[in-house]
Amino acid sequence: MQPRTSRLPLQSPVAHGTDDDPRLAAELSAALAAARRRAVRDGDRQIDTAHLLHSLLEQDPQVRTVLGGGPQLARLLGYLVQRSIGYGLRWQSGVEHAGDAGSLLPVGLVGAVGDGLSPLAAAALEHACVRAERRGARTAGGVDLLAAIVAEPGARAVEVLDHAAVDIPELRARIDDGTEGAPAFTG
Repeated sequence: MQPRTSRLPLQSPVAHGTDDDPRLAAELSAALAAARRRAVRDGDRQIDTAHLLHSLLEQDPQVRTVLGGGPQLARLLGYLVQRSIGYGLRWQSGVEHAGDAGSLLPVGLVGAVGDGLSPLAAAALEHACVRAERRGARTAGGVDLLAAIVAEPGARAVEVLDHAAVDIPELRARIDDGTEGAPAFTG
């Protein structure tokens, strides 16, 4: 049996992208690097928002706090693991992108940070940087990226959050209000 990473060509942008954008905080850069490794290991063509969410949960304690922690966080991580071992196989043949009603910035505004990312993941990273700038921060953090991801109802990460019973509208409101400590799970 060949390893799953053998399906990616050596020149794959996923395998060779950079994660050193100076607009990203250290935790977010680490999460992006981890998402890149996860996509390569899983044999995915691009890093999508579910890869980013999974890595954010592993790398950024603030993101875990926003999502409430405890058994609900374990359930969410369980869905993400299922996705990486087969649940997401239907996603491998397609590219994640915003639908006609996408609420993120147009992909044309995405800079070099988009290497190897799905159009929607690249737009979410760009949106996170814009969000950080608007709040006066020098760099975007994990919560900025989480806010950008959950702003797009068509994101694969939002589908995973929904399957894990995360109340997405409540999560969006708490992030926007800065009340990130309350759990956002419905079940």
